[in-house]
Amino acid sequence: MHLRSKALLWGAVVAVMLVVPCTANAWGQAKTPPSTTGTVQQSSQPSLTVDRDPIASPDPDTPVASANEDGRTEAPEGQIQRGAGGKYTLRTDAYEVRLNATVLDSSGKSILTLGKDDFKVFEDGVPQTIASFRHEDLPVSIGILIDSSGSMYDKRAAVEQTALNLIKLSNKDDEAFVVDFSWEAFIDQDFTNDIDKLRQGLNYIKSSGGTAIYDALVASADYLTKNAKHPKQVLLLVTDGEDNASTASLEQAIRRIQDLDGPVIYSIGLLFGQDTDKREARHARRVLETLSEQTGGVAYFPRSLKDVDPIAAEVAQDIRTQYTIAYHSTKSPALGGYRQIRVDAKTKGMGKLSVRTRTGYYPRIAAGASASGEAASNAKGNDTATRP
Repeated sequence: MHLRSKALLWGAVVAVMLVVPCTANAWGQAKTPPSTTGTVQQSSQPSLTVDRDPIASPDPDTPVASANEDGRTEAPEGQIQRGAGGKYTLRTDAYEVRLNATVLDSSGKSILTLGKDDFKVFEDGVPQTIASFRHEDLPVSIGILIDSSGSMYDKRAAVEQTALNLIKLSNKDDEAFVVDFSWEAFIDQDFTNDIDKLRQGLNYIKSSGGTAIYDALVASADYLTKNAKHPKQVLLLVTDGEDNASTASLEQAIRRIQDLDGPVIYSIGLLFGQDTDKREARHARRVLETLSEQTGGVAYFPRSLKDVDPIAAEVAQDIRTQYTIAYHSTKSPALGGYRQIRVDAKTKGMGKLSVRTRTGYYPRIAAGASASGEAASNAKGNDTATRP
């Protein structure tokens, strides 16, 4: 299969995510440009200055008892029920949440010497019990997303070298794929840890067209979920402007990635140059900061091309030195709803520490169950696109 001919099922992505969280999309062989069936109802951009959930999704106030296959009523999850013969049963529906966390001191220096007992995890304000804790260089599955709009032409060489340097500085067991996006997104190199193959994939990219950042992120996150070998997953996004071509909105992109218990997003915003519109640059900066903050990553804004390459070392260092924390949520996934996460770190002699990790999630069990059938039906009849 020629990877150059792989493209996203944008019709399936958008039609599903505008109603309910959709299942993962496919990258497949293509022959004609994509078409979206039905009418897409665009939502307005969220205010990036207001601290709030990406999409309001209140939980039910009171758990509701349910009937099992035999027609008998069961107590809500987390409650004790008395059964036949006087036996008592505690219903549990544990849902494991996995976090990648970076700890910084007041000067912004990474703290690498903490133990499990130095962390406290809260979900919706409720303390959670840490089930597993690791601090080691775990292999990562990485998607490298490079803006190939026309304005990126003069920045290509510096961006390609930064992407290659990131892989060179990463764990030898990491795997990466390369995506370029303008109006649409294309895989230029599928998962590999071969530097030569990645270099060849980067050479495929030609700069032209608009900038569909949100669509590219959604599809790449879906692709990671379906195809990545490693549970630790990252997207590196490189762009020089704001989105002007996506069918998805910023809210919908964040929601979809959180539905997937999705990847950490590191953003590099090349928002410099004499031709850069300052108002658009400010908005693009807030968008990239929001995408990274919501997923536990970092947004970088170099002042010139010469400042781009050192960012690769910073991203690689951050990925390789993170703490991996997992807990079983005390809240049943069947209740649905957005869950806010807060992680605190404290140890003697280090002063105030800050923890960077994703800010919340939607439980995948609840989100995926109702979406799979609709995703399959929406995917039928939508063609994918080949690279001209």
